[in-house]
Amino acid sequence: MISKNQIKFIRQLEQKKFRRREGLFVAEGPKVVGDLMRRFQPTAVFATPDWNHEDVPVTRVTPDELRRISFLQHPQQVLALFPLPQDAPADSSLFTIHSSLALALDGVQDPGNLGTIIRIADWFGIDTIFCSEDTADAYNPKVVQATMGSLAHVHIIYCDLTAMLDALPEGYPVYGTLLDGDDIYRQELTPEGIIVMGNEGNGISEAVRRRVNRRLLIPSFHPGDAAESLNVAVATAVTCSEFRRRF
Repeated sequence: MISKNQIKFIRQLEQKKFRRREGLFVAEGPKVVGDLMRRFQPTAVFATPDWNHEDVPVTRVTPDELRRISFLQHPQQVLALFPLPQDAPADSSLFTIHSSLALALDGVQDPGNLGTIIRIADWFGIDTIFCSEDTADAYNPKVVQATMGSLAHVHIIYCDLTAMLDALPEGYPVYGTLLDGDDIYRQELTPEGIIVMGNEGNGISEAVRRRVNRRLLIPSFHPGDAAESLNVAVATAVTCSEFRRRF
């Protein structure tokens, strides 16, 4: 049984300001909840009788009650509340990385794109994503669902991207996907570096673009009437795949 106050509380977590105030985010479905439980301890779990997990206390709900708290069109057995990681809120800390690949997202706005990119990073063994302050919130229910549990394996850090890039060692590889870049399939790549992906409509911002020292282009193989550009999540997958193919 779930109370009206609990329903209201959970529904409010759709909004970023309430997530930050309460320090919680929502995850749904056996796959997503199960994967996240490997990294986070849930603060509450609401599940229908057909979902069982011996390690956590569960509030049993009917399918109708689950529909009332779910953000999905078709609820999937379980909804859980998890604490926001300490590095989830935006801050102005500076970070440096050595001997690995990382992604940096500059103004990616669409929750579906962000969730897919997190999943792509997980698939290609990239465990850190730096996000600009204006990138969508990784703990939006739509993003969480699109990651299909990959939030359990990828660290999301919100920061001032220009300050973070300026803090890197001189000459550290900063790759950017740009329409005036060099063919990714012919350019020398390195096993370490930061790959910057830009906003869906405007690409990489001018401030961040000035800090890119290795410009990449994913070439079109259908010149003339080809699509103007790739979706940012698709472009991320192509780029990460080429890096991993080399190293």
